[in-house]
Amino acid sequence: MLNALIIDDEVLGAKTLQSLLKMHCSDVNVMGIVHSADDAEKSINGSLPDVIFLDIEMPFANGFDLLQRFKNHPFDVIFTTAYNEYAVKAIKHNALDYLLKPIVPEELIAAIKKCEEKKGKDGGGFKNLEKIISTLSQKVHKLPVPSPDGIVYLDPDNIVYLQGDINYTHIHLIQGNKITSSKTLKDFETLLPSKQFFRVHKANIINLSYVSKYLKGDGGEVVMSEGSSLEVSRHKKAELLAMLSQ
Repeated sequence: MLNALIIDDEVLGAKTLQSLLKMHCSDVNVMGIVHSADDAEKSINGSLPDVIFLDIEMPFANGFDLLQRFKNHPFDVIFTTAYNEYAVKAIKHNALDYLLKPIVPEELIAAIKKCEEKKGKDGGGFKNLEKIISTLSQKVHKLPVPSPDGIVYLDPDNIVYLQGDINYTHIHLIQGNKITSSKTLKDFETLLPSKQFFRVHKANIINLSYVSKYLKGDGGEVVMSEGSSLEVSRHKKAELLAMLSQ
């Protein structure tokens, strides 16, 4: 018997997965459903599941952020995602399972079978969890950006900086154009590689590769390679200068 926890901010999607497990995977005991990373952290610590079904896209903290909080829990991970190119290379590279929404019963059954076999061999997915955390801390290959016309897949290397505008984000590209997305700046902050991108101000995230000059001041300013001058928050100044020196 596998004890499972479903983590998905979409109530309907979580309930659908629970129903599929009940219909097709009788050896799986769904211990609960939670809808945020914070609630998931509490549930995992309290119940120690064998496997978690983890939605990648969630508000405030996504699925990858949640994994960063765990170092010593031997649970396996099955990602659930609506984006078939979103971090799939990293997931597949480390032999972790993922299910593309809408979930196909046959794929769900196969994923559960892998978890059962893995549990019998090494007691769980902790080793794989360490691998995925390590891989995800590296460079993101493509960034999915919801736009009015659909989803644009951007190479992070082409982003100069991102500018928050309440519930929208303007993404300024090296080519000189910009894309406006309905995602918040906080959403993008959790998706972008932290070694390459830095939030210098509540309104801006910069690509450190495109900083051409730092101007002194209370917090100072950074001048980007395409000429934009962006304010730096006072409490971000020391960390920014340390990262630039690297």
